[in-house]
Amino acid sequence: MNDPGSNVARHLRTAAAEHPDGVATKSPIQVSGDGKVMHEVRTFRELDQASDAAAEHFARSGLAAGDRVLLAVRPGHNLIVGMFGLLKLGAVPVAIDPGMGWLTFLDCVTRSRPKALVGVRSASLLSHLPLAAFRTIRHRVTVDNKAWREAMTAASPEPRPIANVAPDTLAAILFTSGSTGTPKGVCYTHGMFDAQIELIRSTYCICPGETDMAMLPLFALFNPAFGTTTVTPLLDPSRPLAADPAPLVAALVSEKVTCSFGSPAIWSKVADHCNSHGIKLTDLRRLLIAGAPVSGELLAKLRLIAPHCVTHTPYGATECLPVTTIAADELLGEARQSALRGHGTCVGRPVSGVEIRVIRETDGPIAKLSDTIACAPCEIGEIIATGPSVTREYDGLPEATRLAKITDGGRVWHRMGDLGSLDASGRLFFFGRRVEKIRAGDGDLPTESVEPAFRQHPKVFRCALIGLGSAPHQRPALVVEPRAGNFPETEDARARFVAELREIAQINPQAGRIRQIVFQRALPVDVRHNAKIHRLQLAKEWTSRLA
Repeated sequence: MNDPGSNVARHLRTAAAEHPDGVATKSPIQVSGDGKVMHEVRTFRELDQASDAAAEHFARSGLAAGDRVLLAVRPGHNLIVGMFGLLKLGAVPVAIDPGMGWLTFLDCVTRSRPKALVGVRSASLLSHLPLAAFRTIRHRVTVDNKAWREAMTAASPEPRPIANVAPDTLAAILFTSGSTGTPKGVCYTHGMFDAQIELIRSTYCICPGETDMAMLPLFALFNPAFGTTTVTPLLDPSRPLAADPAPLVAALVSEKVTCSFGSPAIWSKVADHCNSHGIKLTDLRRLLIAGAPVSGELLAKLRLIAPHCVTHTPYGATECLPVTTIAADELLGEARQSALRGHGTCVGRPVSGVEIRVIRETDGPIAKLSDTIACAPCEIGEIIATGPSVTREYDGLPEATRLAKITDGGRVWHRMGDLGSLDASGRLFFFGRRVEKIRAGDGDLPTESVEPAFRQHPKVFRCALIGLGSAPHQRPALVVEPRAGNFPETEDARARFVAELREIAQINPQAGRIRQIVFQRALPVDVRHNAKIHRLQLAKEWTSRLA
């Protein structure tokens, strides 16, 4: 009997043994004339056999255990097959977000030094360009060409041995979104993935047989470990906010999706579409929304369109997820009023096994936990977290690792890069990114201490607090992206909109510090969630425009 050790791919083998005829994947094929999304259906047995065949195909193509492999496959069945095939082989998938920009992508590839590429035909062709980023690639496997299809057809019913690995063996390199800087490769071990799977399963009570639609492709890779069905959404992962919500909603309804994960931006589109067409998502039972603060207005809409659903807003990062979680009922209670008044957005309590602290801000590296100073209850400081799923290092970036990690005996704490506070009951309140805090002559101003008061305006899609000029003498300003059809086209319209914003924000004592309110049709956001606003870029642009 093959002993896979701690190889995270063993979870798929277990699902195939326990639920062989259970539906593993539903991949969209086409949209019919009446708007129904047609899917290709595969079972867990078929998925396990296909990933076995992929592992064999990779081995025959020259890939081996320990090889770093750039994974460039579109979301869906083939992405899951490719990922688990590489894990079964003991290779290390390197997953980089599409759409982050060609030069940034090339920089990420250069730093990750892949020995092979598994991707669609266009990715394989591009990798032949005479660029430094691709010099380390020695083997290429094209997904969905004749050789791939023949390998899938030749899948053996006998299970292929899964590579035996230790918990601390490198499993994959996943890149951060780069919302406040250059994306960094995060080193995940098999043990960390195991811990993450167990944390998510136990925190949200995920059971085999559920149907999930993950709006972020990488999150779909957890589903085989949970024994849940993956419905691939019809959206471009490099432009999620450009997605047509109609086929997303059609699939959510027709496939009786019970669970989903996505950003506030994509779920705002889904909620608006359901509202305007009178559609209810009656099968949805669990919704996880993350990537940026979630407004009370969106949570209230979701209550109406998904009456049987519990919405959770987990807090975390690529380097450690999840850290805390909170359900909408609690968030829509006194916590919402607290956020409007400037006391930060509540992101809940730590999940089981994770410990968080808020410490006094420090600009440089912190070598040991004993070098930190804990903040008093409700005092704003820097958030740090530790636990079994917290990663220990960045790939090839020792200085970034030194800045982000704190040692504590055998444990490692991750500096989240965020500001927060803990109340007396242990709830964490989020105040925004440290680097985006406004440093003004009359005191610092964290972004999340002001923005919620303005976000509650019904015509505001999103807004960003920025600092005009240079620290420590920045002038606080607010950039507003109105909802579609509400952009103020005249001076009078702008003046009325500004007056309404100032009126509604009077609940917040800090709102009066905003010197200027300006409007922009679309705020720059991250590629992954289309929700994290690039406030530093905005500050630079508007400082120049208003000089």
